[in-house]
Amino acid sequence: MAVATVSPAGPESLNAAAPAPLRILLDGIDRLGRLDGWIGGGCLLTLTLLMLAEVTTRFLSNFLPFFPPTISIAWEYSSYLMAASFTFGSAMTLRVGGHIRVVILLKNAPAPIRRALDILSALAGFAFMAFLTSAMVKFARGSFTRGQLSTSSDTPLWFPQAVVTFGMLLLTLQFLARAIQAALGLPLEDHRMKASPVE
Repeated sequence: MAVATVSPAGPESLNAAAPAPLRILLDGIDRLGRLDGWIGGGCLLTLTLLMLAEVTTRFLSNFLPFFPPTISIAWEYSSYLMAASFTFGSAMTLRVGGHIRVVILLKNAPAPIRRALDILSALAGFAFMAFLTSAMVKFARGSFTRGQLSTSSDTPLWFPQAVVTFGMLLLTLQFLARAIQAALGLPLEDHRMKASPVE
């Protein structure tokens, strides 16, 4: 007699009730959102290390004359990392319900109205972010075709612009996923993502 072995199941997808093609799309966006959060955290950590290195360099230059007084790229790259930190992490924050919202109307509205408001607000967020992402794509493409470089470090400007654009694209996709999840009556927030690793 053959005995069936059951492999341990991973955490169930909150999108499990969606039709198969939509479930694959929504789960894929959730994975990208998780990656988005990790990249945002990495940018913030790198920014912190860069600022600490700048402070240390300035301090040491007061006692060691041969030590450079500053890291030439510190302020420029800190601005790039700050912009990346703001854009990366936004998609994951939306999925876990971390963005600041005024929910007094949602809490007091009947369920059908609340669902309609969730769909409309997600679609409005999607439209706004799609416009911003499109504008950033044109901006980065323009910098690339013109060969624009940073005046202080000769960094091609299209590269940090493209990084920020990618973060904005992930937030755009998360708004789209939220609209679909609201329309299908799926959970809009996944609090398990707060500490989950990238799968």
